Amino acid sequence: MTKKLKKRLYRIIAGAVCYAACMAMEKLAPVSNNVLLIAFLVTYFIIGGDVLKGAAQNIIKGQIFDEKFLMVIATIGAFLSSQYPEAVAVMLFYQIGEWFQSYAVNKSRGSIKELMDIRPDYANVYNEAGELVSVDPDEVSIGTTIVVKPGEKIPLDGEVIKGETSLDTMALTGESLPREIHTGDEVISGCINLSGVIEVKTNKEFGESTVAKILNLVENATAKKAEAENFISKFAKYYTPIVVFLAVALAIIPSVITGAWGKWVYRALCFLVISCPCALVISIPLSFFGGIGAASKAGILVKGSNYLEALANAETIVMDKTGTLTKGQFAVTKIMAVNESEQRILEYSAFAERLSTHPISKSIMTAYQQKNGDMTIMSSNEAVEEKAGFGVIAHKGDGRIAVGNEKLMAQVLGADAWAVCKKKYLAGEKALSEGTICHIAYNNVYWGFLLIEDQLKDDAAECVTGLKKAGMRLVMLTGDQKGVADKVAGQLGITEYYAELLPGDKVDHVEKLLAEKSEKGKLIFVGDGINDAPVLARADIGIAMGGLGSDAAIEAADIVIMTDEPAKITTAMHISRKTLEIVKQNIIFAIGVKILILILAALGVASMWWAVFADVGVAFIAILNAMRALKLK
Repeated sequence: MTKKLKKRLYRIIAGAVCYAACMAMEKLAPVSNNVLLIAFLVTYFIIGGDVLKGAAQNIIKGQIFDEKFLMVIATIGAFLSSQYPEAVAVMLFYQIGEWFQSYAVNKSRGSIKELMDIRPDYANVYNEAGELVSVDPDEVSIGTTIVVKPGEKIPLDGEVIKGETSLDTMALTGESLPREIHTGDEVISGCINLSGVIEVKTNKEFGESTVAKILNLVENATAKKAEAENFISKFAKYYTPIVVFLAVALAIIPSVITGAWGKWVYRALCFLVISCPCALVISIPLSFFGGIGAASKAGILVKGSNYLEALANAETIVMDKTGTLTKGQFAVTKIMAVNESEQRILEYSAFAERLSTHPISKSIMTAYQQKNGDMTIMSSNEAVEEKAGFGVIAHKGDGRIAVGNEKLMAQVLGADAWAVCKKKYLAGEKALSEGTICHIAYNNVYWGFLLIEDQLKDDAAECVTGLKKAGMRLVMLTGDQKGVADKVAGQLGITEYYAELLPGDKVDHVEKLLAEKSEKGKLIFVGDGINDAPVLARADIGIAMGGLGSDAAIEAADIVIMTDEPAKITTAMHISRKTLEIVKQNIIFAIGVKILILILAALGVASMWWAVFADVGVAFIAILNAMRALKLK
């Protein structure tokens, strides 16, 4: 609880004690009306002095018709009608309601601002004298070596160049299990180093780092309002002055006709108190704020409540394949040996690919290391020629190794000889259509090939199942070859998919799908790569896999899944739908109760105590309901 909230609470408690004393004075110790008036006025100013001041300031600014104005008019009118206990009670319960609203908002904001703790305070760097000093992360340039000790936050994105450790990524991704980190691994800012000392070579400035981008998203999340929020703001703008004029009419017209001024003025005052729209004005934004907070706890960053609202109306979801449904991490899944052993094919392929940074090359090196446990081949200084679009050619002793695609084989072996090889060894080979094929030839003799495939994410099937249960139309778009797309779609049970697409083709497909959806329905696109940025921006809602995804995709997206888990899409949809459900409940409840008691007040059935319930009680219940959004999972 903040100091400001504590101060307000103490004032409310003091006012409540004074109010109880005034009530006791009225009931138990007969005093003059003037003494009673003074006692209740003092209590009134203790409780509502800030409301009076705020109303006066707003009137000076030209902002007359707000809830403070309604409270002041109603309570002053009650005093003029000699309804002293009711006047003070209205202000007391109004202040209790306002305090609770502030507490709820503060708690909701705090749940989101927990993320602000991920901002590092310093970075450890070596100065010119070789001493380790702490500096502001903003001062660290790209390429600087920083040292991160156990218990410290990683201040900037970069590559580990020395040391091993485990990282707590909970604040960023929601993952409870530590992530093991080794030399050569990429690390992102905001994670907490748990065990070993590591040295990291930075590859981004602080302003462009992961933690800076996340903080920016969080800080701006409430700026983009949902339609329901905008509606309530507009509603309150016109609603309040209408209610004031109706209250004036209720006080004057019947009084002129009947002459019972006291009776109708009292009813008009009740009408004013009842009509206060604070239950709607506070609970609706609070519901969305809570939904965004719940999503952030699950490692899902929503850039605005408008996107959370739109997500609840989604009916079509379009998904990229590589990096979204698959890990984007290639692995050797098959070795087909023709004229040599599998072991030798793997060894010679690794030797040829040892200097390449291509993902395919890395997968071959990983397979070799897992099989043999050593990387002595890396120490060789024999020449390697990388042929872009073809593969690599390496020399090992007196022999020449060629590893690459069919075009390289045709070049190395000759078109005719390669045609014979294909017919003899590869005709009808199903693996050729299931992944990336790396053929290998040694001294112009074809040895066989390695099948390299991407791996499905562990929760990809769960994601697809969940989306189907939610009634979503699911479409997969990929730039990969059709055979690969067939296999992935078959494994996941996706029936509608398109392969061998360029970035522009993906946009065209999304355009067609946008035209096919219903008027109120929304289309989601989920991607991770820089080639997905155009289509992420074109979709109604763009979702980016943020943990390993590209910066361009994250910038273009409306929602970022920091864990890279596609199953979190269904979590985000569940949170959005439940949040919108809470919002609708509050709207129906608040308006329904207020209309009912407004009618009863006009008929003289509802007293000022009914009015207090219609204002503070309804707001209290609506806020409690709104706070449920924080607990959504």
